[in-house]
Amino acid sequence: MNEVKNQLFINGEWRPASDAGTFQVLNPATEKVITNVANGTVEDAMSCLNAAQEAFPLWASKSPRERGEILRNAFELFTEKLEEVATLITLENGKGASDAIGEARYAAEFFRWYAEEAVRSEGHLGMAPSTGARLLVHQKPAGISVLVTPWNYPAAMGTRKIGPALAAGCPVIIKPASETPLTMLALMPILEKAGVPPGVLNVLPSRSSGSVVST
Repeated sequence: MNEVKNQLFINGEWRPASDAGTFQVLNPATEKVITNVANGTVEDAMSCLNAAQEAFPLWASKSPRERGEILRNAFELFTEKLEEVATLITLENGKGASDAIGEARYAAEFFRWYAEEAVRSEGHLGMAPSTGARLLVHQKPAGISVLVTPWNYPAAMGTRKIGPALAAGCPVIIKPASETPLTMLALMPILEKAGVPPGVLNVLPSRSSGSVVST
């Protein structure tokens, strides 16, 4: 298995926490430390926000087809790494090997699904009931998506949120559960290779969930 990623991922870069703080991630089967992970701070949360805000115009301006193709690439690259991702799920989450590979496959499918949904961002034309004026509904990216995921599905609960956000043209800040941050961090090189630009995806592991999410 490749080296475990254990730093914050902000604006396409791996970096330590602003105060150099870390927290332990344990193997629940043995209670041994897998690694120490950077403990994101409010300052780091602001760095994520700034990176996502800067990346927003470029990502939003990409055509639905372009965003869909990047998600399709992510699905294919993820599928090549299923065994590695499943191993990491087992290490930090404790799932058996068959359950872990099942989750990895399930997680990858969200990228394929939303690759196809990206091009179906359709508006509609209606009529105001009181005036008869024509109403045009046009869907467009709303802004930055802040995603918080639980410990029990460290891959799938992330991809099912990342997929629609990216398909819609919204940059992402994801705060994985502090018990299981490694799987989500491991997906970043896959998405980067798939073509997601810097700043569009940012991962902020932290034990101070309330303060960093409320920022």
